[in-house]
Amino acid sequence: MQVSRAVIDRLQDNGIDTVFGIPGTQTLPLNDAITDAPGLRYVMARHETAVTHQAWGYAETSGRPAATLVVPGPGDMNAMNGLKNALNDCTPLVHLAVETDPEIRGGDGIHETPPETYDTVVKENVLVEAPERTAVVLEEAIAAAETPPKGPVRVGIPKSFLKTDVPVATPGTYDRTRLEGVPEDDLQAAVDLLASAEDPVIVAGGGVRTAEASDHLRRVVDRLDAPVVTTYKGKGVLPETGDAPVAGTLAGSAAPELLELLASADAALAVGTDFDAVATRAWSVDLPETVVHVTLEPDDLGTGYDVAVGIVADAREALVALEEGLADRGLETDPSVARDRAQAVRTATSERLGELRDGSPPLTSVAALETIREALPEEAIVTADAGGFRVWGLNVFAAGGPRSYVNPGSWATMGTGVPSGIGAQCANPDADVVVLTGDGGLMMCVHELHTAVAEDLPITVVVFANADYAIISDQADRDYGLEREAYAWPDAPIDFTALAESMGMETIRAAHPDEIRSALAGALETDAPVLVEVPTDPGEPQASDWMSD
Repeated sequence: MQVSRAVIDRLQDNGIDTVFGIPGTQTLPLNDAITDAPGLRYVMARHETAVTHQAWGYAETSGRPAATLVVPGPGDMNAMNGLKNALNDCTPLVHLAVETDPEIRGGDGIHETPPETYDTVVKENVLVEAPERTAVVLEEAIAAAETPPKGPVRVGIPKSFLKTDVPVATPGTYDRTRLEGVPEDDLQAAVDLLASAEDPVIVAGGGVRTAEASDHLRRVVDRLDAPVVTTYKGKGVLPETGDAPVAGTLAGSAAPELLELLASADAALAVGTDFDAVATRAWSVDLPETVVHVTLEPDDLGTGYDVAVGIVADAREALVALEEGLADRGLETDPSVARDRAQAVRTATSERLGELRDGSPPLTSVAALETIREALPEEAIVTADAGGFRVWGLNVFAAGGPRSYVNPGSWATMGTGVPSGIGAQCANPDADVVVLTGDGGLMMCVHELHTAVAEDLPITVVVFANADYAIISDQADRDYGLEREAYAWPDAPIDFTALAESMGMETIRAAHPDEIRSALAGALETDAPVLVEVPTDPGEPQASDWMSD
């Protein structure tokens, strides 16, 4: 069998139905095999940096991995940004990289980089050393990507192998091995501590989403009468709309009231989080002395915080076991307790924002984000780029559910919004997908507007345009005495509507809340990609400063 055909067969046999990539002379054997593969979609991006962000958005909103395909060297290294983003977020994807042929490796062949260059940005980095082994190596790689803790896996295949017709070994079945069971002694110790707590709190991370454990989390919430604080990646694991028991997101911009909720609790159950330095402000956020920490990674335990009980287990299995153990204690429960404690924090956070809700243009990020949330269906999938508006969004934009809100975690790279929206729309063709991005982030991936048009993907891109890297300009002014708009470009304005129209997008400019509502209603009714430009105030306060006062 031709090796390129074996690669594509292996992807499809594992349920992978989408490949994001940019073709090159080295990838053409695989591209040719893709065209002959019914049911396999190839999405051609405009820059390799976007390719892995697209696969990340696909997996974040579906739970299923996609594949990426790039040329060696420049293509591979451009894709590293998204690989590291996926690694930090434990997001599965299969990255196919065409390698330099073995006989010229080390001789500075075109696009050559040593394969080990990529070791630190992926969960595993494997190299096919003989064409006959290709399918076996790829099968192992796909299993590794899907085995919790999940992540991106790079598979390097030399160019000359792809056109080779050899007896390709058929792989056996590789289990997606998951850590099974919950250690009984640790479980009982955790139940004892949590059952005796009077004011417990739960910190929920992205591991809850990965484990599809939101319903189980909610049952533990009800058993403990405990409000939930999410991490960046945990945002949305429980819907945040209505009277949800979610107090907010632990971030650098979290309100003092949220921090006080954590500090004043007498026990915390942390599940599916590694307590990274970004969310915890380099571990300066106060947590209760009694912390029960559930994680798949033993190395997470004791990093930043001492734990009373550490449980190395799958989040879903641990939550099921905890719920059963707490049920046996016959605790008196009152669901309104968790809701009221969470609502008190959300109300206090909201009250801090009153001055920022003025509907006069240019709008603040708060006014724009709250208007957008009101205008969107609760079930809409939202992908948020990094940037100053995203920090505000962690506080004011209510996520609708565990797979409906995508934002980068601790890697915090800009330029993810549009690519991840493209991936989300490919994974969820019947869903409303809305991208939130700043103009700085959009300019890092603006080429992908054309991909959305070319692929006929009906995403709605909302760009907050303030002609400034405002979060940077603000700190440059405050901490270094530079002029207030040191990194702005007011004298070189960008007309995003004209730019998007030139690529074939429908566009709307919306400066007032009513115009935003109307624009979004119209955009969601169309079957075409639409860009909505919303001018925002470059002089608005930054969330971390405003919320800390």
